[in-house]
Amino acid sequence: MEHPDQYRGKEVVVLGLAKSGVQVAKVLHERGAAVTVNDKKERDQSPEASELESLGISVICGGHPEGLIHPGVSLVVKNPGIPYSVPPVQKALELGIEVVTEVEVAYHLCAAPMIGITGSNGKTTTTTWVGRMLDAAGMNPIVAGNIGTPLCQAAQEANADNWMVVELSSFQLKGTKAFRPKVGCLLNVAETHLDYHGGMEDYIASKAKLFANQGPSDTAVLNWDDPVCRELVPYIKAGILPFSMTEELVQGVFVRPAFVPDTEDDLKRMIVYRDYSESETEIAPVDSIGLPGRFNVENALAACGIAIAAGADPAGLAEVLANFRGVEHRLEYVAEKAGAAYYNNSKATNSKATSMALASFRKPVVLIAGGLDRGSDYMELLPVLGGVKALVALGQTRDKLAAVAGMAGVKRIISVDNGESAAAVLQEAVREASALAEAGDIVLLSPACASWDMFTSYEERGRIFKEAVHNL
Repeated sequence: MEHPDQYRGKEVVVLGLAKSGVQVAKVLHERGAAVTVNDKKERDQSPEASELESLGISVICGGHPEGLIHPGVSLVVKNPGIPYSVPPVQKALELGIEVVTEVEVAYHLCAAPMIGITGSNGKTTTTTWVGRMLDAAGMNPIVAGNIGTPLCQAAQEANADNWMVVELSSFQLKGTKAFRPKVGCLLNVAETHLDYHGGMEDYIASKAKLFANQGPSDTAVLNWDDPVCRELVPYIKAGILPFSMTEELVQGVFVRPAFVPDTEDDLKRMIVYRDYSESETEIAPVDSIGLPGRFNVENALAACGIAIAAGADPAGLAEVLANFRGVEHRLEYVAEKAGAAYYNNSKATNSKATSMALASFRKPVVLIAGGLDRGSDYMELLPVLGGVKALVALGQTRDKLAAVAGMAGVKRIISVDNGESAAAVLQEAVREASALAEAGDIVLLSPACASWDMFTSYEERGRIFKEAVHNL
């Protein structure tokens, strides 16, 4: 797309009335575009419509009318979650009309250098951590997008003295064209969102768009332990800053001594940064990190790499590593009840995220899992479910998860479906888990699935879980 200033007098269609859609519509309207916003939700479910109409923006609710997309439309900006298979998007593509997401619009507006962080797991934790690191370094970060101010709004407020730190999904990246972050980070790649992308090839290609427009003056921060990340190296023109848990790198951020996969030990480890001249800085001891779990060590390495690439002093990162206590719904400690500790990991929307969460605990775990069925067989969980004390399964995938748990040798498996509201089902699951848990155990909500079969978001699912725990 062109800069938003170039759409004066031109027709633009914005699909979706979420926060990002509202901001995009305002941005383009303020620059003289003839904006129409369309949402399939009915008008009474779209409170944002009145605000936009008061500004002179046309709003159509309740479906996608036949003539919405026509040859006179210059641009379509779609909510990232809207599939490319929906009729208005298909029509736009057939007519050769450019279809982008808010990220692309914001990029053209933003005077600050951008940091883009993506991956199947760990995005929010790493993005928040990077924001804290840059703030401590006096670098004026703005954390925006999925976890903060809508990106278009933040982009207009930013100046060249800021750093824009943005969590990015594959949905958002798929709709970019010119987007070029100064620092881009790919944390990891796991099988997820296949219902949206149609397969891993499109999912990986969408993630890789983070690096598509980078040049030698930019930096790509890559997980050297992830084979998909390594496979992208020949296609990346930016300078590469790798991070690794399992390998002492010639240059990059790593752990010394390295972790041996699938083993536990009590060795004292140090996070180390080695630059291109092979000069080293010992950043912080691993056991000083404020978050539990080996996967959070990986997130810490990534955050350090990103902050260093942006110009932060590696010697000044230790305090932020130690003081950060995590993000809501990401392995969040909730309470202790009858000697058992309860953790909310509702953000775990795929098998790998749940596997990593289970690997964080050495105590017996009663696992609450299940949700939207996206076609996965959940066999990836088989190795880790063998160490689970009990499973309480719910949602569309409850039978699949129960079957895999049975194969793993889990002795106690309860499937919850009482035909009541989603909240009532989750509350029952918490009660069942509490009955199975003993003092010293962990009760962990880590669904391995998206929430949309029962809840509006993983946040709603996590909040209801926490309420149910406190009400035990």
